[in-house]
Formats: sequence, structure tokens, C-alpha cells
Amino acid sequence: MIFYVLTAFTLSIILAAVSFWLPIMNPDTEKLSPYECGFDPLGSARLPYSMRFFLVAILFLLFDLEIALLLPSPWATQLFSPMFTIFWALIILILLTLGLIYEWLQGGLEWAE
Repeated sequence: MIFYVLTAFTLSIILAAVSFWLPIMNPDTEKLSPYECGFDPLGSARLPYSMRFFLVAILFLLFDLEIALLLPSPWATQLFSPMFTIFWALIILILLTLGLIYEWLQGGLEWAE
């Protein structure tokens, strides 16, 4: 076991050291500028974000999590009590659907105000 730990530690140290010395650095004026997108910034970079962007991000994460939680549901038929797993999967789906309907009715998903 100690051999594996030492091998992994040594290999990670070697790879970290090589990654600092291996890349070829050729900085030019474009790479040294604060914006690499090809145009000069127009205005302040400190403007507040709209809460709509955060809402879309949270909804994406929520439904992405839903897919991760419900993905094992087809394998629930192989368990001793598949109805228990399917019941909790349906509870998750119902809660997320009710939350989505609530947000929709409150106008939280509308882009124009």
C-alpha cells in the first residue's frame, strides 16, 4: 500500500513540476491585455447582473440534478422493493413540477418585464 501511495505522490509531483517548465511562453501585447476577446471594453465591468441569469442557472442546475437523481430509476425494478424507489422518484418529480408551475405563474420565467 505504501508503494502505491509513494508512486502516486511521486508521479503527481513530477507532472506538476513538468507542467511549469514545459509550456512555451510567448507573451505579446494581445495576450498581456486584460481582455483577450479582440475588442476594447465598452463601459464599466462592474455592472450588476440581472437576477434572470441567476434564475436560469439555478433552474438548469435543479433539472440537471433531477436527471442525475432519476437516472437509476429504471434499475429500481431489480430491487427487492421497487415501488419504494419509484415512489420517491415520483415525489421528486412532483415537487419539481409544482415548483416550475409556481415560478411560471409568478412570472419568474419571463424575460421581458
